[in-house]
Amino acid sequence: MLIEPWLLCRKWVHARDKDMMDNGKRKKISAVVACYCDAPAVPVMHDRLTAVFQKIGVDYEIIFVNDCSPDNAKEVLKALALQDKKVIVINHARNFGSQSAFTSGMQIASGDAVILLDGDLQDPPELIESFYDKWREGYDVVYGARVKREANKFMQLAYKAFYRLFRRVSYLSIPLDAGDFSLLDRRVVDALNSLPENNRFLRGLRAWVGFKQTGVPYIRPERAFGRTTNSLIKNLGWARKAIFSFSYVPLDFITWLALVTVAVSLVLMAAQLALRLFYPDLAPRGFTTLILLILFMGGVQLLCLGIIGSYLAHIYDEVKRRPPFVIESFFNHPQEKNKEQQCNRNETNGFHEDDVEEEGDQDENDL
Repeated sequence: MLIEPWLLCRKWVHARDKDMMDNGKRKKISAVVACYCDAPAVPVMHDRLTAVFQKIGVDYEIIFVNDCSPDNAKEVLKALALQDKKVIVINHARNFGSQSAFTSGMQIASGDAVILLDGDLQDPPELIESFYDKWREGYDVVYGARVKREANKFMQLAYKAFYRLFRRVSYLSIPLDAGDFSLLDRRVVDALNSLPENNRFLRGLRAWVGFKQTGVPYIRPERAFGRTTNSLIKNLGWARKAIFSFSYVPLDFITWLALVTVAVSLVLMAAQLALRLFYPDLAPRGFTTLILLILFMGGVQLLCLGIIGSYLAHIYDEVKRRPPFVIESFFNHPQEKNKEQQCNRNETNGFHEDDVEEEGDQDENDL
């Protein structure tokens, strides 16, 4: 018996609508956008995110985390929060870095899934539709896999090399060329929020918590506005943080280096004795040989101390138990938004624009 195509389509739409509804409520997506020097990109990001969420037909909230941006991002975000009640703004007391910004947003996100994006528009919001489809298929983590970058050849090769080195030395199976841009199911977000560590490398932690994961390939464009705040030194710092957070290979390297050094020393000692006994004129002598050996051993010891010191620095940061971020203020505080939603359900007159402005003035002083 043949089934008409229109009937199949109707059944698919019905299944989609049923999947989107949970006890009569649509699925809710929270977008967490880390902002630093991204004031010109904020309105564009908001418009593109809103268009995508409306297209896929979900409830949503957009959480902008202003990581103490030196430009006028705070003023731009405040105006946006007054215009759109679905926008929540977190202002950090100082610059804590993108990982802390994402963590700050995830801790207040209320959606059934959370999407992490950089605020510079290098993570295209339109890819969220593909993320959402994969999530509906049953994947708990959907990350963007950067098949190509719009950057100079050296940086393209450097990024490729880092991800492959990281995957090789890590005790986890790290996805290649996958940044922070991803969709995380509520279970994954709760698991990440429960982790006590402050030195966070989210793309590594995302792999550590497990769950069902998949990638969506995309081409990562250049910044839409301004210049990147990253540099080669900062990128090397990122690489160091990632490797020392998710690998014991540097410590194993010290062990192997010590074994090789001892073995070479024994061979050289035997060669020195043989030359002294059988070919005295050929045996090395003088201060030059001694100085070179001292410098070599000193360099090996300093290298080993540097590796151990890096692990100790991570431990030191963790045992201090400082919070990963400090919040200066909110615009459209999430607790206030929940109160408004409750009022809207119980009252027929709704919430007025004057109340929004008053709330914004109060939330700016909340800690």
